[in-house]
Amino acid sequence: DFNCSYCIIPSVRGKSRSLDENYILNQCKILLENGHSELVLTGTNIGSYGLKEKSSLGRLLQKIFKLKGLKRLRLGSLEPSQIDDSFKEILDESILERHLHIALQHTNDTMLKIMKRRSKLEEDKALFAYLRDKGFALGSDFIVAHPGESDEIWQDALEHFKDFKLTHIHAFIFSPRKGTASSFMKNDIEKAVAKERLHTLKNIVKNNNYEFRKQNKDKMLEILIEQKKLNYFEGYDQFYNKVKIKSDKNLLKKWLNADKYEVCEDC
Repeated sequence: DFNCSYCIIPSVRGKSRSLDENYILNQCKILLENGHSELVLTGTNIGSYGLKEKSSLGRLLQKIFKLKGLKRLRLGSLEPSQIDDSFKEILDESILERHLHIALQHTNDTMLKIMKRRSKLEEDKALFAYLRDKGFALGSDFIVAHPGESDEIWQDALEHFKDFKLTHIHAFIFSPRKGTASSFMKNDIEKAVAKERLHTLKNIVKNNNYEFRKQNKDKMLEILIEQKKLNYFEGYDQFYNKVKIKSDKNLLKKWLNADKYEVCEDC
């Protein structure tokens, strides 16, 4: 139901549709009964779930949290405008992963208008500050070198970007999708400049993530081991940070609590 200027999805997938709530709950039960204790709820614009049925993602999550055997729930990408009061009510649930991915796409109001985004910079800042104060690690999407991103706009966006203190990022260089509004816009940003901007964002977030892990050094990490790679077992903690563990025991698919661990910058 979003019509961002760069996005082809609305024209190829149509309006949003929500699976029946009972179907989702039943699928969750089946997975849990078969030994899966972490679930991932994903889709396109999952924050719009249930709106046409006078429900919401928050209400669905409240019911999922009550299911027996669930230890952690992860969520796909959300839009800032989709985080309503019913969603905020579940933020303190211990089962909810302490990491949220909320799509910003840019941090300059002029660019947000060009991109036909629904959110505004100061509203986004306030939302991220609210979530950060609750202890969440925060990730986002960001498109660099979209038509209209002048040097002046980029510098302004960069300063605001630093205020969000993102710990995870999915940043990429603008690539026109045929038929979208953005594909008809003039774009004279050189590839080298686009790559430099992308690299700058990734370095900022890499440092943010390291600082976040250091600040949370005294917290118990709740890790689900997903695979073994070379001599290490690997899994993710509640902040969606990868953890590597060396052990003679078979730790695959097991939950571990770690209170003594090393925080390294380039693990």
